[in-house]
Amino acid sequence: MSETRADVAVIGGTGFYSFLEDPETVRVETPYGDPSAPVSIGTVAGRRVAFLPRHGTSHEYAPHTIPYRANQWALRSLGVRQVLAPCAVGGLRADVAPGDVVVPDQMVDRTYRRVPSYVEGGAVHLPFGDPYCDRLAGAVTGAADDVRHGGTMVIVEGPRFSTRAESRHYAEQGWSLINMTGHPEAALAREMLQCYTPIALVTDMDAGAESGEGVGQAEVFARFKANLERLTGLLAAAIEALPDPDGCSCSGWADDLELTYTVPGRESASESAS
Repeated sequence: MSETRADVAVIGGTGFYSFLEDPETVRVETPYGDPSAPVSIGTVAGRRVAFLPRHGTSHEYAPHTIPYRANQWALRSLGVRQVLAPCAVGGLRADVAPGDVVVPDQMVDRTYRRVPSYVEGGAVHLPFGDPYCDRLAGAVTGAADDVRHGGTMVIVEGPRFSTRAESRHYAEQGWSLINMTGHPEAALAREMLQCYTPIALVTDMDAGAESGEGVGQAEVFARFKANLERLTGLLAAAIEALPDPDGCSCSGWADDLELTYTVPGRESASESAS
């Protein structure tokens, strides 16, 4: 394992395949296979930052085939405790529009083919009532005037887009955003004792939210590409404003538990107590 370390990670979504200038590239082996790509590490606002493209360097991983467990384990093994996760999302309701940047505060999981946890045995139950780190969300929303906080993001299996009936059903539940990659990424980050927040760029309105043929891939990619400079600036400002991760419940939930899986760099509860 490399001795190169990072405090913060950015996991890039659709169309977001690079972030750092002149980074060091680190290949990380994990118990869960290879991550989506080698991890790039550089310095942003005086902090060591790791960057990992969620879909790979050439978008070779579809949403349901992304090696989510390997990705989060690799980042934690490099020391990462705070994760910013930009992603492309569809809008479901009139309170969002293409071009909006939203930091949701809730999620609904509608995936079904993914391994959702590092827990493979024993009694370890993740507290997940509030799936995202409110402290990280505050840093992101405070970094720009045009970033909104709040709303529920529903995560669907993909890779297909929703039918019009599905989209309307989600909207009727009061959910405002739809995405294909937010789960199990957020839950795995919590199991790795990391603070995590998505940064959702609305690239389109979902099929049930407007008339016409519904969303297409070209539209999503074009909208994300047009906002790359904006997102890069937002991330740099947010990284500069990130709070100290010590004392956050995102990592403290397991302080008194004997976990049945390995968190790189973490002492077990029994070792901490001795």
